[in-house]
Amino acid sequence: MENMITRQRATVEEHLRTENAGDWPAVYDTFIQSEAVYYDVVPLSAKFRGMAGVKDFYEMLVAAIPDLHITVSAEYDVPGCSIREVTITGTHQGEYCGAPASGNPICFELVAFYLFDMDDDSGKLLAERIYFDNETLLRQMRGEANAPTGVGLVHVA
Repeated sequence: MENMITRQRATVEEHLRTENAGDWPAVYDTFIQSEAVYYDVVPLSAKFRGMAGVKDFYEMLVAAIPDLHITVSAEYDVPGCSIREVTITGTHQGEYCGAPASGNPICFELVAFYLFDMDDDSGKLLAERIYFDNETLLRQMRGEANAPTGVGLVHVA
């Protein structure tokens, strides 16, 4: 089991590194290359199925926040699942959930569950499931003066 967790951690580290680098083909390569993969965006009640769906999710994300940066504040791993608490920063430069590009900075916390197939020895992702406060994100994108900026997990020692 420890070997599985080591593989999971390496995959998630590569996944996050390539997301921060904007190397989307490398991000896609961190997933099992099959139609069984998926990406769940819980606040939107959306499941993006198969590699085409995973790519559709990232295209939507990059159109809205092309300079996104992910900072990990906590890590948890059990066989079959790695969890990361992260802070996302960037600039709202494209439409997102009906909010037109504003040029406003965004900063919000997100929890990602990276799911692995226990029967697959590749160590690649079966799925990613994310949870975040979409209303906080939209309020920042709209430039509301009192928009929350999260709880500051990235700064917790």
